[in-house]
Amino acid sequence: MGNQTDLIVNHIVKSIEDGRLNPGDVIEEKALVSEFGVSRTPVREALLQLDAVGILKRKPRGGAEVFRPTLEEFLAILEVHGKLEGHAAALAARRLSPADAMALDMACSACDGHAMIYGDDKPDLYYQHNLEFHRTIAIASHNDVLLDLIRTNGRKLLAYYRARYRYKGSIGKSATEHRQIAQLILDRDSAAAEALMVSHVTFDSVTAMDLLAVLFKP
Repeated sequence: MGNQTDLIVNHIVKSIEDGRLNPGDVIEEKALVSEFGVSRTPVREALLQLDAVGILKRKPRGGAEVFRPTLEEFLAILEVHGKLEGHAAALAARRLSPADAMALDMACSACDGHAMIYGDDKPDLYYQHNLEFHRTIAIASHNDVLLDLIRTNGRKLLAYYRARYRYKGSIGKSATEHRQIAQLILDRDSAAAEALMVSHVTFDSVTAMDLLAVLFKP
């Protein structure tokens, strides 16, 4: 039972990360039962687990929908997420291992390579590189509690961060900032790494309003 539930949870989370599920999309229990060939019990347990961490919202008559925040929730989540990511960068600067440094360079190189080869094209592909960069820094913080909080909180924002990279010049800017953050971490400058990371993950006012216009579109 546990393995079946975990499989369904991982499937839903991966679908959100890949952009196959977006805020407000409905997830039907019957469809998951049919797809995985299981009873309703592990499906309901999976939906309950994801509801408990705020990634899904259970519907009164069964099924669920992908979390779609209100304006107040959106801004509050952004504020908290910036602090979490910044703290991870600060810890990484203090605790970086040789293996972490190698992984960080590889993550930056993937982002640099995409920007050089594709420019503003293939934003969804770039976003996967972006996710790996942020995962690498969270792992390098060597704080499993912080890593879990970043993963859970970040999944509520995936669709909006992904949309951010559809704006002209945003991929090149992101890749440049990734390299700058990485260098600050390698230099063991925790305060500067934290400050730049907070700035990096926070939307500027124009982008935030553009995303909110899409977010609250009827």
